[in-house]
Amino acid sequence: MEEAKGLVKHVLLAKFKDEIPPDQIEQLIKGYANLVNLIEPMKSFHWGKDVSVENLHQGFTHVFESTFESTEGIAEYIGHPAHVEFANQFLPTLEKVVVIDYKPTIVHT
Repeated sequence: MEEAKGLVKHVLLAKFKDEIPPDQIEQLIKGYANLVNLIEPMKSFHWGKDVSVENLHQGFTHVFESTFESTEGIAEYIGHPAHVEFANQFLPTLEKVVVIDYKPTIVHT
C-alpha cells in the first residue's frame, strides 16, 4: 500500500435541519460548489445524497467531497474569506456534521 502523492480529500457529512426548505439547500450546495472557483487550493468538488440500502447513515443525508493537493491547501481553504463567509451561512442550517480529511491510500493486490 502507498499513499497517493499530492492528494488530500476533505469529506463533510451533513444532515440539514428539518425546517430548511429544499430550494435553500439547493442554493447552499451551489454556493459550496462555487468555492472551487474562488479558492485556488481547492481542486475539485463532488456531492451527493445518501442512497444506501444498509441504513447505517446515522441520520446523515448529504456528503460533500473536496480535493486538495496538500493539508496546507486545506488550511488555506479553511481560512480563506470566501470559505469563512460560506461556512457562516452553511453551518447554521445543519443539524449534524462530521468532517474528515484523509490522504487516499493505493492498495496493490
